[in-house]
Amino acid sequence: MKLRVVVLGAGFGGLELCSILSETIGDQLDLTIIDQNDTFYFGFSKLDVMFGHKTPDAVKIPYSSIKKQGVRFCKDTITAIDPVTRTVTTQAGSYEADVLVVALGADYDISATPGLVEHGNEYYSFQGAEKLREVIPGFTKGHAIVGVCGAPFKCPPAPSEAALMLHDHLSGAGIRDACTISLVMPFGSPIPPSPDSSKALLKAFEERDIRFIPQHKIASLREGTAILDDGTEMPFDLFLGIPKHVTPDVVLQSGLTENGWVPVDRASLSTKFPNVYAIGDVTSVGTPKAGVFAEGAAKTAAAAIIAAYKGKENGLPYAGAGSCYIEFGKGEVARVDVDFFSGPKPFGIHHGASEALAVDKEYFGSSRKARWFGL
Repeated sequence: MKLRVVVLGAGFGGLELCSILSETIGDQLDLTIIDQNDTFYFGFSKLDVMFGHKTPDAVKIPYSSIKKQGVRFCKDTITAIDPVTRTVTTQAGSYEADVLVVALGADYDISATPGLVEHGNEYYSFQGAEKLREVIPGFTKGHAIVGVCGAPFKCPPAPSEAALMLHDHLSGAGIRDACTISLVMPFGSPIPPSPDSSKALLKAFEERDIRFIPQHKIASLREGTAILDDGTEMPFDLFLGIPKHVTPDVVLQSGLTENGWVPVDRASLSTKFPNVYAIGDVTSVGTPKAGVFAEGAAKTAAAAIIAAYKGKENGLPYAGAGSCYIEFGKGEVARVDVDFFSGPKPFGIHHGASEALAVDKEYFGSSRKARWFGL
């Protein structure tokens, strides 16, 4: 009898889990992966779209390219999740599973920051990045703010990357001297687990005259002014926001969450409901909300699912380790290798920005494109 698996969400976690289960279980697998979108894109590609380095169509990969044994993709919107019966209801029908995996990521609550919709911009959604593609060329003088509106947020290096890439854009346009750039972040340093990465970024900010404002977030906006969480007012002519992140409503309504996110067993990524797993940004497992960590969690969840299917013990706990690339501009990329669980506290190893790591980042994307989509 085939193992019926339903995977909710086709991001890093969902795609990697499908690949592993297909490779391992093969013709004994009956897996449906559901996503409301019909294309995939890497999170870092939004910066390329935003600054005009690539077109939106160039970075999108159609889910129709997925051709794996035992796997079928379904474009649909999930309306209800019953973790007790492992039943998923969508706009088009319903699905019952032997194993249910929730990998729906985090949504953006743009309205949670008063004035962000009316007076600012955000670049964490694809639509927001596309909009900024048209907005940024119109910014020729004044003050630009890259501002975080809440924590946790996806890809902790991304606010720093946006500030550095904005500097490059303005310099290339010959208008950098007419502009100032500030970065507002609720952390004490750009990348807290890695002091060396943070030092490198702070040095880059100093060299490029980017003002770093730590330990604060954006509380609200009104026309031309950002208000920080301590009441400080900062005038701006361009605002690039990182919106507050929240668990998707359908997950909140399912009974899976506690304190806003889905708690999981770190050893297996299982939830409190039998044969229901959660991976990636939707969880409170304790790692950053970033694709590479969702991918690592998928490997752990897949190992647990396979072990249970074969009646064996699972011996692969979630390592909580991953590598994040950091765009430093000028064609150079750095990398930080972060480990959250093996030591007494999280730590990171910094690899300095170079053109060689830019090539490494390209391979990171192309290798996953080949693995997940066969392209």
